[in-house]
Amino acid sequence: MFASLIGTTIEFFDFYIYATAAVLVFPVLFFPAGDPTSATLQSLATFALAFFARPVGSALFGHFGDRIGRKATLVAALLTMGISTVLIGLLPTYAQIGVMAPLLLALCRLGQGLGLGGEWGGAVLLATEHAPPGKRAWYGMFPQLGAPIGFFLATGTFLLLTAAMSDDSFFSWGWRVPFLASAVLVAVGLWVRLSIEETPAFRQVLAARSRVRLPMATVLLSHPRALLASTFASLATFVLFYLMTVFALSWGTSALGYTREQFLWLQMVAVLCFAATIPLAAVHADRTGRRRTMIIATVLIIAFGVFFAPLFVAGDMAGTLLFLVVGLGLMGITYGPLGTLLAEQFPAAVRYTGASLAFNLSGILGASLAPYIATWLAGRYGLASVGGYLVVAGILTLVALLAIPRDQAR
Repeated sequence: MFASLIGTTIEFFDFYIYATAAVLVFPVLFFPAGDPTSATLQSLATFALAFFARPVGSALFGHFGDRIGRKATLVAALLTMGISTVLIGLLPTYAQIGVMAPLLLALCRLGQGLGLGGEWGGAVLLATEHAPPGKRAWYGMFPQLGAPIGFFLATGTFLLLTAAMSDDSFFSWGWRVPFLASAVLVAVGLWVRLSIEETPAFRQVLAARSRVRLPMATVLLSHPRALLASTFASLATFVLFYLMTVFALSWGTSALGYTREQFLWLQMVAVLCFAATIPLAAVHADRTGRRRTMIIATVLIIAFGVFFAPLFVAGDMAGTLLFLVVGLGLMGITYGPLGTLLAEQFPAAVRYTGASLAFNLSGILGASLAPYIATWLAGRYGLASVGGYLVVAGILTLVALLAIPRDQAR
């Protein structure tokens, strides 16, 4: 459980420091000077690139995870993510090398996407395939906790840097510190990952000689319904999270007039609710079923979308904190059992590929362009349209969850 948690914490820390920098740093340093809104949208577009790389990472690392084992594949995924992140911290800016700067940034972002595409599914299997009877959602919750912990560490790092140095120093070199510091975290993660054993489920696959030659082809040809339902069952989770983090930070520090420090502190408090509701949801999921828990969470997300605009307003710190607490609290409820639910939809011989592919295809649909779409909708039609966007995602997820057979979700 600790090995799955430490790996996803590092991966999500790397991912979220990019998300924060995509709003606060990259529009200034990596794109031509001019319209600030245009630079932000271009920066968010590079943010989206990783989500299109993640299914490729799912196919690549999933193939080896189902062929040679979970352990070795997870080590390779962690290295891919870590090296890409450290390289971002070493990149020259637009002022130094011109258009090559955003191109190199995009290339490193693709590397991050490849790494995370292979990391998440393997970490979930590492946990759930070691779980005793009746505790699968509880074990599967540990890699999910890596998301709020990684987000908390990433946001906390930027807050410390903001408090410790001037804006000039921060934009000159301070923003590089979180990316370079990732090297230390990756070293710790590798040490932990190299000390674990292969999962019992994969050892059974080896013993039964039931490995498939092309896991991706088997998933697409033999399990298309499970793949489709699992992809859309994750949709609202992704849309909600990236609205509450990347979009909220961008809109709150621009249109609503909050300072960077104010909004990061609000998000730091709210992410604690995200972390707290993950284990609560896992306990409920082990008692009543993963599918039922996620249906309840999705209905609540749809209701939250209706009240999105009235809660997120300028000049009301308490109201904005409530908005973030409720949104990220709901995120924990839907995210806690998600990994276990997806893993249960596929047999062990193709589980790494199937669960990873579903999760990351959903990332393309629900997360890659969510900050971009939400920024465009809010600018043109107001925040109520962003809430409507979340409602539509919730309805699609609800339909997908209802299509998942009950006996596969318990």
